[in-house]
Amino acid sequence: MLKIFQKCKSNQNTKVILSILDQSAESFVFPMLDNGYSYLCASRLSLFRSDEHWAIVFEIFGFSPRAGHPDLSIITISNKLHDRNKPSDYVSEGAYNNYLKKSPYWDVRTFWPISNEDWIDEEDPEFIIDKGEIILRDKSLEVPLAHTFESKDIFLKGKHPAIFELCRYLAHDYRETVLATEAERRTNILPEMSEVMQLDEWYHPDLANGQLPSQTNTFQQLANILESNSSETYFTNVAANNHWTNWPEGGSS
Repeated sequence: MLKIFQKCKSNQNTKVILSILDQSAESFVFPMLDNGYSYLCASRLSLFRSDEHWAIVFEIFGFSPRAGHPDLSIITISNKLHDRNKPSDYVSEGAYNNYLKKSPYWDVRTFWPISNEDWIDEEDPEFIIDKGEIILRDKSLEVPLAHTFESKDIFLKGKHPAIFELCRYLAHDYRETVLATEAERRTNILPEMSEVMQLDEWYHPDLANGQLPSQTNTFQQLANILESNSSETYFTNVAANNHWTNWPEGGSS
């Protein structure tokens, strides 16, 4: 699904935008959808711009066994970030300056759409219990029964649903709820910047095999849109691949 928003003037540079996207990939910030440490469950991207600035925001909902709880990562890549970490967040001025040096054009914020853990199996914390309540933002949901997962095209790897399988189940039925609110999506976006496009489906670069954002037609077009502000020109005949089914190596480490 594609959403197109209001226009604003152009003062952007496609080559610079693509260069920054590639830098973010080389710094392991641009989303790697087959991240071995995290199971992908849902994703979305949005474009923002003003007369002077631009931003791309990724929303990645998933589960990392290392973290132990589902989370939503908001990855903002921009030539002008808003509401960055403060010097007081760091143990020293040097540590703060190092943060700015290592992340000049990107920031990551984490949110937790699921607020309770009662549904996690205490004896095997990568799995869910058979009965219980899931608090998904303001919604109270019953833990789904194992036999219902197949109706969402989720085929269980074990006898009981794993947490990442539950997250994919929730993403199927409650996609808008597991992904970001407008406030969360704009957490590092300047107030004067307008949202000009939103994509639920796109071709994502295969970072693990060396493909950079600048080498894909999708991100070449998105960079051009940020420069020209002509989102109506977006067209691709390349199949979208950002759905979790296309990244089987995710969570495999």
